[in-house]
Amino acid sequence: MSLLVPFDGSDLSTTALRRATEFADFSDASLVVLTLVPDDPEYARERGWLDPEDTFDVGVIERKLRQRVHDIAPNAEFRCELVEENADPVATLPMDVARRIRQIAADVDAEILFVGSENAGRVSTPLTSVGSPISEDPQYDVHIVRHPE
Repeated sequence: MSLLVPFDGSDLSTTALRRATEFADFSDASLVVLTLVPDDPEYARERGWLDPEDTFDVGVIERKLRQRVHDIAPNAEFRCELVEENADPVATLPMDVARRIRQIAADVDAEILFVGSENAGRVSTPLTSVGSPISEDPQYDVHIVRHPE
């Protein structure tokens, strides 16, 4: 069994990671943690991934988030990918992120996704949420974290 946790470092994604780690330990499942980094320095700063004086560097973001993940789930596989701007004028960043999460879920044969994010924690279907497109896929179960610990 494989579990997937999209992780952005927020309180809700951290709680989702903790819950997934407990579930993985209990069920002997493999745990994959995925961080998707949009090609947008302002987005990275808003998330606290970069300090104001830092230049945009996916490697710096990856190292910081990898360490946070390792502190919570030392046995998890950590993946970090850059989400480049889509040429499709209709696509939005949440759509691109949700699409990539679904692709990775299929790649790792995820049976359960543990999702905790600022938007998914409030409502599953706002325009800025990846929660709705992810939860609509029947290929896996979804555990949505709505409250940080």
